[in-house]
Amino acid sequence: MIQIIINGQPCMAKENSLLLNACEENGFNIPHLCHKEGLSSVGVCRLCIVRVKGMKGLVPSCCTVVTEGMEVTTEDEEICRLRRINLEMILAEHEHNCLVCENSGKCELQNLAYALDVSSPRFPVNKKLRPIEESSEVIARDPNLCILCGRCVRACAEVTDRRILEFANRGPELLINAGLQEPLADTDCASCGACLQACPTGALTVKLARFQGRSWEVKKVQTTCTHCGGGCQIEFWAKGNRLVRAYGVEKEGAENRGHLCVKGRFGFDFVHSADRLSTPLIKKNGQFIAASWDEALDRVAENFQKIKKAHGSDAIGGIASSKSTNEENYLFQKFMRACIGTNNVDFCTRFCHTPSAVALGRAFGGGAMTNSPALIEKAEVVLIAGLNLTEMYPVFADFVKQKVKAGKLKLIVVDPRRIDLVDYSQVWIRPRIGTDIAWINGLMNVILNRQLQDDEFIASRTVGFDDLQAAVKYYTPENVEAITGVRAQTIEDAGMLYGNAPRAAILYGMGVTQHIHGTDNVSGLCNLALLTGNVGKAGTGVNSIAKQNNGQGAGDMGCLPPIYPGGQPVADEVVNQKFSKAWGVPLSKNRGLPNRTWFWKRKESKVFMSWEETRWAAGPISGKFKKYLRQWTLSSCRICF
Repeated sequence: MIQIIINGQPCMAKENSLLLNACEENGFNIPHLCHKEGLSSVGVCRLCIVRVKGMKGLVPSCCTVVTEGMEVTTEDEEICRLRRINLEMILAEHEHNCLVCENSGKCELQNLAYALDVSSPRFPVNKKLRPIEESSEVIARDPNLCILCGRCVRACAEVTDRRILEFANRGPELLINAGLQEPLADTDCASCGACLQACPTGALTVKLARFQGRSWEVKKVQTTCTHCGGGCQIEFWAKGNRLVRAYGVEKEGAENRGHLCVKGRFGFDFVHSADRLSTPLIKKNGQFIAASWDEALDRVAENFQKIKKAHGSDAIGGIASSKSTNEENYLFQKFMRACIGTNNVDFCTRFCHTPSAVALGRAFGGGAMTNSPALIEKAEVVLIAGLNLTEMYPVFADFVKQKVKAGKLKLIVVDPRRIDLVDYSQVWIRPRIGTDIAWINGLMNVILNRQLQDDEFIASRTVGFDDLQAAVKYYTPENVEAITGVRAQTIEDAGMLYGNAPRAAILYGMGVTQHIHGTDNVSGLCNLALLTGNVGKAGTGVNSIAKQNNGQGAGDMGCLPPIYPGGQPVADEVVNQKFSKAWGVPLSKNRGLPNRTWFWKRKESKVFMSWEETRWAAGPISGKFKKYLRQWTLSSCRICF
C-alpha cells in the first residue's frame, strides 16, 4: 500500500493500481464508460479525467497508475465542464431513445447523463439509422445505441479469446463489426454473452428477455449455476414468478468474475417448460391422471409398506441426484435408511466419480479435488488429461486461456482428440485409448532419471517410494512410445516441463476415469503429483473436474450404498449405532447395492425410486440392458411399482 492525496485528503492505495480504482475505493466517484474491471484500459471516453499535480493537462484516471505521494483533484469547474462536453459528444453520435430500450434504468450512459445534468447535447445529432442485427438466437445488436466504447470488443478478445467483434471503418463510419462483416450467427460466436455483460448501454441485449421487465420491475436473486461443477455465481432477474434474464456476479468471491457460458447465461428456459409436471400423476386404467399430493403420497406409502412386508426393505432402492442440494440429498438418503430400512441408495457418481473417490481417498484421505479452481492463478504448469475443459467447464477454460496468452501458464494436454486447448498447449500427448498408465509412468520415469523429484517431500510425506521406482523403471520414453504411440521426445518434453515447474497442477476428467482401470489411472496421477511435491500448496494438486453441479455434495451427504454422511461406513458397528441413536430407529448394517446391479436383480427388487430429474438413459446401451430398462420404464414413471 502507498499513500496518495485525493482532494486534499490523505488516502491509501494499492501499489501499481489504477488511479480510477484508487479513487473509487476511497469513496471518490469517477464517471467513466469505456473502463470495466477485468478488461484492459483504453481511455477513449475521456469522462474519467482528473488533475494530477506535476502532470500536464488533465489525465484519464483509468490509464494512470498511482505513485507514492501523488496529489489528485477529481472535481473542479474545468473538469466538470469538460466531462459534460465529452458526454454530449457521445450522446450526439446517435439518437438514444430510452422509451423502449431494454437497458433503461440499467444503462450507464443514461445514469451519467442524469448525474452530470446533460438533458440534450449542444451538438448536431447523427440521425442516420443502421439496421438492428438479430441473427443470433439470444443476442440482439443495435448499432444505433452503441457508443463505441469497445468494451464488447475487449471482452470477446480478453475474456474468451474468440475475437469475434472488432472495430471496422474509420471516422464517422466507425462501427463494431462481427467477423468479416457477417451476421453474428454466421461467425464462431459461442453465445457466452461476455460482450453483452460488458456493454454499458442497450446496444447489446438479451433477445429472449425483450419486454419481459426492466431493472426496477424485477427481483434480483443471487444463486449458483446448475449446469456443471464450476459453481459460477449468477444473478437472476425475476418478474411475476418467472426468470427473465441472468447476469454473472462480479462481486468479490465469485470465482467466475462475472463471466458465464451460454448455458449459464441463457439456458434456464427449462424452468418454465410446459413439459414439467405441476401436479402429481397416478396411473389408472393405463392412463396418467392428475391427483392431489395427499392421494399420491398415500399411494406411495401404502405400496412401500406392502413391498417391505412381502419382500423386505432391501427389495427397494433409491437413486439420489447430483443436481439436488445437499439438504435434499441428505433427507433422501435418510428417508431410504431410516424409513425404508435399506442402504440401497446411489447416484450417478457410481459411473463417473467412484474411481476418483477410491484413488484420491487412498492417496490423500478424501475423495475430492485437492485445490479450488481459483488457485490455478498460482500455477505455472497445468497437466490436463482426459478432459475437454472448454466443454466441461467453459468459464474456467477461458481463464486458463487468458493465463496462457499472458505468458503466465504452460499447458500439457493429454487427449486423443485435437480439442480446443491443444492450440494453447506446449505439449500435446495423444495416446492410444486405454494406455494412460503407460504415459503417466513414462512421465515419472523421466522425472526420476532427470533427478527432478522432490526428495524432501517424498521422505517426509510419502511411503512406498522404492516400490514406485521399481514399477516405473521399465517405462522409458522409448517403451512408452511402443505402448501408447506417443513419440518418446514428447514424453521427455512433458516430463521435463511438469518436473521443473515450481507449482504444477493436474486437471482430469471422464477420459481418465471411464475405464476398467480408471482407479489405477487416477492413482498414477496422484503418484505423479506426490513425486514432485505438487500437493498441499496453491497452484498444485490433483483435481477432478465434475460434470454435475453437486456430485461432491451428494456423496458427502451419504448417497452411496456403503456409507453414511461424511463417508462413514454403514458396516461399522460404532458408526451404525451413532446414526441409529441420532435418527431414533435401528438401521441396516448391510452394504447396499449399487444402482447398476438393480436391473439384474429384477426378481428381488420390486421398486426403483428415482430422485433424478433427467431421463433414464442418456446414450446407447446394450440390447439386454435395454430390454430390462424398457420393462421398468414402460410400466412406471418416477416411482415404479
